[in-house]
Amino acid sequence: MGEKTIRIPIGPQHPFLKEPAKFDFDISGEEIIGARMRIGYNHRGMEKACEERNYYQCLYLLERICGICSHSHTTCYVQAVEDILKLEVPKRGLYLRTLVCELERLHSHFLWLGVAAHEVGFDTLFMYVWRDREVVMEILEEISGNRVNYAINTIGGVRRDLTEEQRKKILGSLDLLKKRLDYYTHIGTHEPSFLARIQGVGKMSKERAIQMCAVGPFARASGLDVDVRRDDQYAAYGDLDFKVITSDQCDVLGRVIVRVLEIAESLKMIQQLLTKLPEGDIAVKKVPRRVPAGFSISRYEAPRGEDVHYVRSNGTEKPERVKVRAPTMANLEAATESIVGSFIADIPIAIASIDPCFSCTDRTAVVLNDKKKGMRITTWEELRRYGVDWYRKNKGIHF
Repeated sequence: MGEKTIRIPIGPQHPFLKEPAKFDFDISGEEIIGARMRIGYNHRGMEKACEERNYYQCLYLLERICGICSHSHTTCYVQAVEDILKLEVPKRGLYLRTLVCELERLHSHFLWLGVAAHEVGFDTLFMYVWRDREVVMEILEEISGNRVNYAINTIGGVRRDLTEEQRKKILGSLDLLKKRLDYYTHIGTHEPSFLARIQGVGKMSKERAIQMCAVGPFARASGLDVDVRRDDQYAAYGDLDFKVITSDQCDVLGRVIVRVLEIAESLKMIQQLLTKLPEGDIAVKKVPRRVPAGFSISRYEAPRGEDVHYVRSNGTEKPERVKVRAPTMANLEAATESIVGSFIADIPIAIASIDPCFSCTDRTAVVLNDKKKGMRITTWEELRRYGVDWYRKNKGIHF
């Protein structure tokens, strides 16, 4: 750091951060010339907790990794378990699962577009977008009974069917969203004050995006043509006609363009799913509680990018290991680097451009130096006992 360079710490608590993370920025005048990131402030021990729960209990636990993409995590998880069990999910079940996948993408992209507008002071657009996002939330509530954690998935299919009346109602709701999307597309690509705040901000070249292993809309906005829905087809995506949206803008504007156009593609896919919805069962009728020994890796194109779940079974009712690699984890380093060259005022929108979720990202493993067994990872019961003893000793609380 030179004489005229100042280091600015932001986080882990800061008005622009909805969840805890720590960033250090080196600035010269108003320009950012260096950036570093630190995560690790938000541990919930979900992966470890899965080892003490059966496969169905894990399903409802993993749904709570993230409130915005809860269906993403459960779908990724059940696909892995279904692969180990060699289950063939009924066609109607796959269509309904995919329907909620794309509705969740709509809700997530609308939410992000509103937040992006808010971060640059365009609160009118923020309120418009979130008003129309309610249409999607009401559809999800109509299907599942819930607005956040839909609990639609089960091992071997889905838990709820769709009536003919509901199908027609959803198709009618899509017409309003299509009309509003034209307006948002025009605003996002033509409104002068909005463009002035996002164009050229958070630059990330295609070559660097590949080197940094970026995923999702963040990668596609740098011209990287990747999408798990097409490249490693799952659920009902093999039956759908859709385009993978990319942009060569390589900045926040490109990320706006990609997400807005992906909303249009999601609307088309939802229309196809509801039009071609097959008859039949929605789930496998008999699923064994014990999962044979084996492992599987499942990939899923979440709204933020590629989600990966690894599940290893040992022949019992409980998984031996569940590992989650959420898209925010893949994008954070690249997003931090993309800020270099921008200005201090650009920090909130540059970080927000990946739609970060630190609840999805943070993981922890506690390693013990056991005198008899050597280095080993602690068990769930040992962690629980440690917590009880700590509160008794330091806080005087007896459970």
